[in-house]
Amino acid sequence: MDKGFLNHEGIVEHHLPRRAQPVIALVVAACLAGMAAWYVAAGGLHGGLVDHDAPPAVPLRFTVDLNSAGTVELSQLPGVGPALARRLVDHRDIHGPFQTPESLLDVPGVGEATLARLRPHLRPLPGLSPQSELPR
Repeated sequence: MDKGFLNHEGIVEHHLPRRAQPVIALVVAACLAGMAAWYVAAGGLHGGLVDHDAPPAVPLRFTVDLNSAGTVELSQLPGVGPALARRLVDHRDIHGPFQTPESLLDVPGVGEATLARLRPHLRPLPGLSPQSELPR
């Protein structure tokens, strides 16, 4: 018969001997200390851990060439929807390639505010010095 004792329902229960309890308590305490050390090494409450519900924003910069981009690419730019992208492509088809970023102002629906939002996303136009392409 198994060593153990019968509880009040007649089921044999096994318990660890009393001398094993301090060993188990020591192992549990060592595990907790290890987890606490890892938490502190990972940054604790001061960073280092990532909140997966709100990951940090990754600064990506999408750029386009005004003279070769299609409506799909242009509509990805801030402040440019499908209608304005279509007007940009139509203007380019009728009047030829854009010579400067400021020539976008000739397109209906593009004003100074829209141009300012677009500048960081425009690739330098061929034939222009890099100084003339700097965002303002």
